[in-house]
This record gives sequence, C-alpha cells and structure tokens, in this order.
Amino acid sequence: MPRGKRHHFEARMTFRFLTFNMQNGQPWNEADPDAEDIDLPGVGRFLQEQNADIICLQEVERGHDGGHQVNPPPNFLKLREMLPDYDAVFAYPLENKTEIPFGLGLAIFSKTKLRDFERIDLPAAPLEFEFAGKQRHASPRLLIEATTTIQGRDLRLLNTHLQAFFMIGGTSADHPEQRNLIEHRLRLQKGAAILCGDMNSAPHEGVVEQFEGAGYRTVQNEEVTWRRRPYVVDHIFANARLRAVSHSVIPTLTSDHHALSAQLEFVSAGVL
Repeated sequence: MPRGKRHHFEARMTFRFLTFNMQNGQPWNEADPDAEDIDLPGVGRFLQEQNADIICLQEVERGHDGGHQVNPPPNFLKLREMLPDYDAVFAYPLENKTEIPFGLGLAIFSKTKLRDFERIDLPAAPLEFEFAGKQRHASPRLLIEATTTIQGRDLRLLNTHLQAFFMIGGTSADHPEQRNLIEHRLRLQKGAAILCGDMNSAPHEGVVEQFEGAGYRTVQNEEVTWRRRPYVVDHIFANARLRAVSHSVIPTLTSDHHALSAQLEFVSAGVL
C-alpha cells in the first residue's frame, strides 16, 4: 500500500431552523393588503416544503376586537394535523380588551421532543392610540420557551412577537420593558440557545444591538423581511454555542412577512 498523507473528512452536522410570522393564515394581496381572506392550508403546505427541524411561528391565530381568544386555538390545531412529525407547543398572550384585530399567539414545532415549556408575559406599555375609530391601549406581548435535544445536545428555544411601537406613535427605545425582559431571559441561558421571532423594530430602535450585546448574534440584518415597510423585523439570534453556517430569506405569498431560515451547528466547548 503506497505511503502518503491521510485525509480525514468530517461531515458537518447542521440542523435547519425556521422562523415565520404567518399573519394568522392571511395571504398577501398586493392589490388589497388588508383583505381578510384566510388560506391556512397554504401556510401548512409552505411549512411542509421547508422541512425544517425546528419551526417558530408568530401571529398563529386571529385577534378580535374586545380581546376575545378562541380556545382551543383552531389554526394551531390545523397546523398540528398538517405537520404530524413535529412535537408542538402554543400560547396566547394575556388578553387586551382593546386589542387590534390582527394576528397573535406563538407556536414552536420541533421534530425532536419539546420539554420544559415556559411562558413569560411581557408587560404592556402605558401608551394609548386610536385605531378604527376606537381608543386602544398597547398590548401585553409574550415570550415562549422550550428545550429540545438535537444531535445529542440540549438547545433552548425562545420565540417572541414584540409590540410594533412605530405603528402606534412610539418606539421601543422609549418603552423598553418588553425587550429588557427578553434580554434578562437571554442572559440566564447557560447552554446553547436561540431567540427568534418578529422583533417589530424600526432600524433606529436598537433592538438588534441590545440582544447582540447580550451575546446573541442575528444571522442576518440586511435583507428586508416584511412587505409593508422596508424593515428587517424577523430575526434568528444564536448565542456563542452555535454557529450559523448559512441563512436565507424565503419570499412567500402566504403572509405579509417572508420566512427566515438558517442552517446552524453546535460549537464544541473548546472553541468558545
């Protein structure tokens, strides 16, 4: 056998993560952006096509004037039927009697079992505004968390949907309570962790910089993820125990948001 150098090739072990604000199944209509048509099967087919290992969803259900929340959550249950290979958790935020009738509710779907579920209520800001002829109050928002084990490693998943203050006459810089509580939760994590969701922040509000200061780097902050304004509002933040190998913004007409996907890998302790 001829002598020579031996080359060792080690396949990269990555997993695919997807975050998507599904706008309660309301497809995008350029001619009528606020049309209330619903195509939940279209959302389910889109998610099936992505074949992600972990999916985080925002605005799963439809909000209603008066704060009414439908239980059991019909959209979540339908998506569970369409995604039978996934374990899943869901939660509504606290009710707001002056809720705007837009999407609300968070879900995590994972091909590996989920455990240690927690919900962290994010306080409403003391801000009032007018919408559809009614005086409204800013809403409580929500952070949900769960742990899964993937490739033999534990991974903490955090999914949120923050208040869009730029739409109601304020900024999260002036009302930072929600994002500060999330930063606190990020700093509590000892192992690999991902924060994802719709941060609903305008470019000048500093949310990305705040979470990166807590040790979580977004996989991208250049490509627009929302059709209504040229903002990057949807993010996947990973801490130093994870590395983003690649990412993609995935256009879809099943929502007014694009989906954001990332291929991630665990970083060995010796590389930290």
